[in-house]
Amino acid sequence: MTRAEKAERIRAQLDALYPDPPIPLDHHDAFTLLVAVMLSAQTTDKKVNEVTPALFARAPTPQAMAALGPDAILELIRQIGLAPTKARNLARTAELIVTRHGGEVPEGFEALEALPGVGHKTASVVMAQAFGHDAFPVDTHIHRLAARWGLSTGRSVEQTEADLKRVFPPTTWGKVHLQIIFFGREHCPARFHDMDACPICSWASSKAARARQRAEDDALRTRRR
Repeated sequence: MTRAEKAERIRAQLDALYPDPPIPLDHHDAFTLLVAVMLSAQTTDKKVNEVTPALFARAPTPQAMAALGPDAILELIRQIGLAPTKARNLARTAELIVTRHGGEVPEGFEALEALPGVGHKTASVVMAQAFGHDAFPVDTHIHRLAARWGLSTGRSVEQTEADLKRVFPPTTWGKVHLQIIFFGREHCPARFHDMDACPICSWASSKAARARQRAEDDALRTRRR
């Protein structure tokens, strides 16, 4: 089975499981989505969604976020991982959106990635989910599953993005990104995963991938003793 054939079968299964996957980060517009994605680095979506209502009540726009400033932002997001750095990045990004882009989140990769704290993955989420462009955000979970399923070499996140873009139709990238996230959370954890019982790993993963998984789990069990 080629990678393209495997990807098509995976996409059919994901469509059956998640025909209309929601965006897991609560937001109201492009700016609040950008903020939520920036906050989500090394933090669960659940924790972000617990923090953002108070933040968005005080600062729902770039102008309000810039006026709030990093110290006040920090008080509102203190429960989030890397909160001091994220507070500074949010304040500065809001300022730049106001001064450079007339108060509107820019609709372009180069402009988005020039903002503090906005990497390629964050820009890809905004471009796909806020503006409807064909983009394939790849986080650590998607990177892991793509390698586990044999859709990518897994050498880097950048390579995984390129590999996935080759085997999935561009119009499906934003949807497949969300579907894989939900599948990983519900069916395909990183550790102690029964690949034989998994709806996709059971047929898509190689013997080598299963052996690596068993070795990693055994090593983790040994360290915990």
